[in-house]
Amino acid sequence: MTKPDQHCLKNITFSEFEAVKCANEVILLPFGSQEEQGPAPMGDWMLADVIADRAAREAGAFVAPTVPFGYAEYFRAVPGGIHLRAKTFVLLLTDILDNFLDHGLNKLLILNGHSGNHPLIDQVIRKQREERGVAIPCINLWRSVPTRLWQELHPDVGQGALGHGGDPITSVYLHLFPELISGDALVPPVAKREFWGLPTSGLGAVKFNDVDVNLPLNVTDCCDDGIAGGDPSRSTAEIGGRIVEHLVNHSVAFIHHLRTVDTIV
Repeated sequence: MTKPDQHCLKNITFSEFEAVKCANEVILLPFGSQEEQGPAPMGDWMLADVIADRAAREAGAFVAPTVPFGYAEYFRAVPGGIHLRAKTFVLLLTDILDNFLDHGLNKLLILNGHSGNHPLIDQVIRKQREERGVAIPCINLWRSVPTRLWQELHPDVGQGALGHGGDPITSVYLHLFPELISGDALVPPVAKREFWGLPTSGLGAVKFNDVDVNLPLNVTDCCDDGIAGGDPSRSTAEIGGRIVEHLVNHSVAFIHHLRTVDTIV
């Protein structure tokens, strides 16, 4: 009997993986987070897991198990999350990459489903290029929705639809896991808090004279409902379906391109 889902490294034996090693096939490394998401479930890593699985399947690539925890210091004040220290995340990602690179597997592609991981991922992949001479690309999923698509999905607000507690994640949840979100929870956000008498801006700044001044804010400094910049009342399963379709197609196209280049630089 043929094993199902043999594009998933978790489902194959070490001897079956030998063929993957010999071919130096593209291997996807998905990352997510376990954090508050306003009206959506905390395990947003599930979204990256599905997108990576579909992309690997369609492109004929392989996918490693999704890392469900990320760096999200600004959510540490909210119970239920599992947040890695910056140093821990850097060491974890380095170890994961080293495990593949040590065996000559250098067609690696990180699919990052948590924006807070991005600066740390950049540090690690730059160090890998400096020390090992290999270039490892990273697709930041939620930052890979182009402005033109946002303008189609939310023509009245365009790129402004992007925000924590709203789209893209809430719509993607409604598309992939509708049973996990109650329609009663999809309400407009409450008024944002001020910090030092100044309006908060996202999760890491306040507005002063109409420009951002960075501050180490917690999400609880910004709002009471976990919605920091988004508006879940605008989210729909149809919008989520369009976003997932775009992200899978985008990832598949890049996988095909990655096969054509030499990652040793």
